[in-house]
Formats: sequence, structure tokens, C-alpha cells
Amino acid sequence: MGSSRRSERVGGQLREEISRAVQRTVKDPRIRGVTVTDVKLSSDLRYARVYYSLIGEDPRRAEAQEGLQSARGVIRREVGRNLQLRYVPDIEFFFDDSLGNAEHIESLLRQIRDSET
Repeated sequence: MGSSRRSERVGGQLREEISRAVQRTVKDPRIRGVTVTDVKLSSDLRYARVYYSLIGEDPRRAEAQEGLQSARGVIRREVGRNLQLRYVPDIEFFFDDSLGNAEHIESLLRQIRDSET
């Protein structure tokens, strides 16, 4: 139970630091508009799954993924510099499609409402 709480706390700190690095440190134009939405850590805190969303069209998703993958080293270095962790976790990026899913559900609900009137 204690390690789960620690994992959540460290995950929150990582999300803030990674967001800061993506916004301020990394100058790659491919990651413009990327927002870090969540970080899930392994139980030993050595691996981080970083989820991000992207405002814009679908073709930019592949570009953003490539940009984030190429910036992993810089982001990891910034995290290590700013957080006091024994090990800086290995970072993997995953697209978070929950925003798109929510928009799709809202659209379906709107269609149902419109068809009932």
C-alpha cells in the first residue's frame, strides 16, 4: 500500500517535470501542442509510461510520437536534474485517446438527442 502511494506521488512529480521539459526545454516543432496527461510507473519506479494528448489532426500523431521518442534523452536528463530520485525511470510515450473518445461519445449522444426531437 505504501509503495502504491509513493508511485502515485512520484508519478505526479514526473508528469509535472516531463510537461515542463516538453514545453520549455525541447525545441522540436513536432511536439508543439503535446500535453502530458498521465504517468504510470512500474512498481520498482524504473519504468514510466507517459501518456499524452495532442490537439490537432491525426497525421500529427505520428510526428509527435517521433518527436517525443527522439527527445527522450533530453527529457530524462531534465527529470534527473530536477527530481531527487535514486533512478530516473526509463520513459516510453503513449498516445492518450481519451479526449477523442469523449468527443466521439458526445457526438453520438448529440445525434440521439437530435433524432428524438
